[in-house]
Amino acid sequence: MKKSDKIQPIDTLSLVDKVELRLMQYFKENNLKPGDPITKELDLAASLGVSRTVVREALLRLRTLGFIESKKHKGMTFKEPDIINNFERILDPNLLGNKTLKSLFELRLILEMGMADFLFQYKTEEDLEELERIVEEEEATSYDKTVFSLDKEIAFHAKLYQISKNTTLQRFQDLLLPVFEYLYQQDEFMNNGRYEYSSGQFVTHRMLLDNLKVGTPETFRNAMRRHLEPHFDRVFHDKHM
Repeated sequence: MKKSDKIQPIDTLSLVDKVELRLMQYFKENNLKPGDPITKELDLAASLGVSRTVVREALLRLRTLGFIESKKHKGMTFKEPDIINNFERILDPNLLGNKTLKSLFELRLILEMGMADFLFQYKTEEDLEELERIVEEEEATSYDKTVFSLDKEIAFHAKLYQISKNTTLQRFQDLLLPVFEYLYQQDEFMNNGRYEYSSGQFVTHRMLLDNLKVGTPETFRNAMRRHLEPHFDRVFHDKHM
């Protein structure tokens, strides 16, 4: 018998795993669209050569992921999954490790830096007026202009996400908010509420708003980078994060 040069990997997938993957392949091969019917459990079990119990468990997994829904008198139908909803189910900062929290925190910074072109494309006078009200309220209640006020930070940036008109981006912002709050509260990463900005000046929400009114996407990105400098500094230099 000819010897093999390589040791073949052990197939660690369970039967349910294999059926789940095969069903996903079936959905793609048949180009199922939302609302299309899915073959009954018994017929799937017969076609796949497995028990109905195995098929049922695989379908349950796919239902949990949002690919399948069951309707009375209609049976199972294919459904477009809500990817953000799937994230929401597991995104509890108290259950995630520091590595994952840092990665999500970095994602928030990436999103903030990347939406400038969308803001300038879609901003309206009504949007700018609402941002003006947010900034005026902040200025009336904030005495220290060199640090972040979490509630005002949330209000201002949430409006920016709304202006982008990207619903997925808006939902992602809501999704990442608990992570941001969690990390913000863990330690005072700006030297007990103080941070020495490299330019010597804190870019306030007022400055960002003025830039959004008369600047360009590039000048806004630069201003946003300076506004978020403490967060970038934390990500790049905090060994505990």
